[in-house]
Amino acid sequence: MKSADHASSVVKLAALAQETRLALFRLLVEAGPAGLAAGVIAGRLGVAAPTLSFHLKELTHAGLISPTQRGRYVVYSANFDAMNALIGYLTENCCRMSCDAECAPACAPTTERRRPVPGERASATPRRRVS
Repeated sequence: MKSADHASSVVKLAALAQETRLALFRLLVEAGPAGLAAGVIAGRLGVAAPTLSFHLKELTHAGLISPTQRGRYVVYSANFDAMNALIGYLTENCCRMSCDAECAPACAPTTERRRPVPGERASATPRRRVS
């Protein structure tokens, strides 16, 4: 394990360890590479502009999202490379200390559709699940 990978992962996980930021990041992942304008994000999450600004700054600092100026709007999108690197970091040594042959398949991420919570809009985006 490289210490730079470790430190970067700690920063990313710390940024996601807050309910609003996790919801914000998931929303941007669902939006895809096109991202969403800050006003749209605020409306969908029901978060006040100053609070949203703080959370956007934290996720940007962690490298999990990227802002792009589009005219007079700032559009935020998920950094999928950073997300996948974090998932890779968390799973790279999965089952390394186990002699059980069934361990490795249990670590492999699978794609499954998550059922929406009542009142939540359904997403066409498959969910990754680590068993």
